[in-house]
Amino acid sequence: MNKPIRVRFAPSPTGPLHIGGVRTALYNYLFARRNKGQFILRIEDTDQLRYVKGAEQYIIESLKWLGIDYDEGPDKGGTFSPYKQSERKELYRQFADKLLADGHAYYAFDTAAELDQVRKEFEQKGESFKYDSKTRLNMRNSITLSQDEVNKLLASGKEHVIRIKIPENMEIEVDDLIRGKVGFKSVEMDDKVLFKSDGLPTYHLANVVDDHVMEITHVIRGEEWLPSAPLHVLLYDFLGWKENMPAFAHIPLIMKSTGKGKLSKRDGDTGGFPVFPLEWTDPESGEMYKGYRESGYFPEAVINIIVLLGWNPGTEKELYSLQELINDFSLDRVGKSGARFDPEKAKWFNHQYLQMKSEPELLPCFKHALNENKNKYDDGTLLKIISLIKERAYFPDDLLKQSFYFFYAPDEYEQQMLNRKWKEDSGKLISEIKKLLSELDIFNADAIEKTIKFHIEKNSLNFGEIMSPLRLCLVGSGQGVHLFDIMEIIGKNETISRIEKALNKIGLSEKQG
Repeated sequence: MNKPIRVRFAPSPTGPLHIGGVRTALYNYLFARRNKGQFILRIEDTDQLRYVKGAEQYIIESLKWLGIDYDEGPDKGGTFSPYKQSERKELYRQFADKLLADGHAYYAFDTAAELDQVRKEFEQKGESFKYDSKTRLNMRNSITLSQDEVNKLLASGKEHVIRIKIPENMEIEVDDLIRGKVGFKSVEMDDKVLFKSDGLPTYHLANVVDDHVMEITHVIRGEEWLPSAPLHVLLYDFLGWKENMPAFAHIPLIMKSTGKGKLSKRDGDTGGFPVFPLEWTDPESGEMYKGYRESGYFPEAVINIIVLLGWNPGTEKELYSLQELINDFSLDRVGKSGARFDPEKAKWFNHQYLQMKSEPELLPCFKHALNENKNKYDDGTLLKIISLIKERAYFPDDLLKQSFYFFYAPDEYEQQMLNRKWKEDSGKLISEIKKLLSELDIFNADAIEKTIKFHIEKNSLNFGEIMSPLRLCLVGSGQGVHLFDIMEIIGKNETISRIEKALNKIGLSEKQG
């Protein structure tokens, strides 16, 4: 009988959650849901020096905003509580002791100053220092010291760490669900620290112990962790857990939109796009970073953006609901190569999701963008404005940017359009239109259109001779939706007022016309 699928997302609270981390969480979530399994959130906070206040809550809030729901976690509890490594520290020591007892780990008493000195000596020879099977024989550790010396140092409280003892000349194979079999040579590995002098385990030991104890069946994580995989395989072996070792899947990096390297917060700063799900203010520097939520992205659009950065459904389909992703997602369609982030494509996704939303769904964010002074319409009129301009909008804030002329009469008139469209007789022609409009009893788009078109035909005028200068009067530029709809919404008095203002401002009064 197959074991139930259990996966985990295990971020460190050392800062805001990058979209690369969000994608890792998403892939774990989709894999769990597709396979009727469990998805766990575990906070790996053993590195207290890098711990950042507020980062843990930021991670939780980000996942909740995106709808990536976990079954067990620090704020939910579960069978394997607690889900913060700092609250599980008593658990890890027993496994470090087992590794020591079995000869797979050793005490190292080298001070930071001593290690720095050795590194400098290696650098002077043009070499890089690595604490490994060769160099450990020249260092202060329980391999080179007598048992009596080791016992005395431990009894005196001498600061020390526990390092794994990497075997010499060993081939280690990692069977990866995305990359196939990946081989590593132990000679290229160093004796990583498993237990620090502060009494806390490092990521490597805590990660393996927790995955085993929490019965994790699949470890789906970023490609940057692939070099650590042979160490983890060794730990499973040394602790006697190799038969129950989880399957590994290392997903590709998210790459810069241009150039080489993985996407960083600096790329977002220079490119003007977010790389974090929510806005983040660094508690020390006060520096603020953009978030997708605050930039106007819909959570379902962000999900769609990141899921395709590495996963190829094998079809032309690009827009997926979360349930459709659950139905279709599989690790065998995740590629090995890095996926390039495209900011313009990200905007396109948000545009698609904005178009899918009904006018009533968009009304709250439209009203939020308006303040009391700007908003002079009832909800029914606002809904009509949204219906007219939403096709042009990529973000909720664009609803206001694309509809400003409904709320403001122009103070300036686009010079280029003025030069091209405002002719010698435009003042006279627009004055005639103003007179016609002032005489209308029914002032709606249909009535306005019929009146103006009849006037154009009756006087053998060109449509552009009237409509372009008229748009300039009402909007101030060549942009905007159907002009008759604009006039209906702003109303008769405002329409007349804007025409009069434009005629005076442009310097062509009715008399001059």
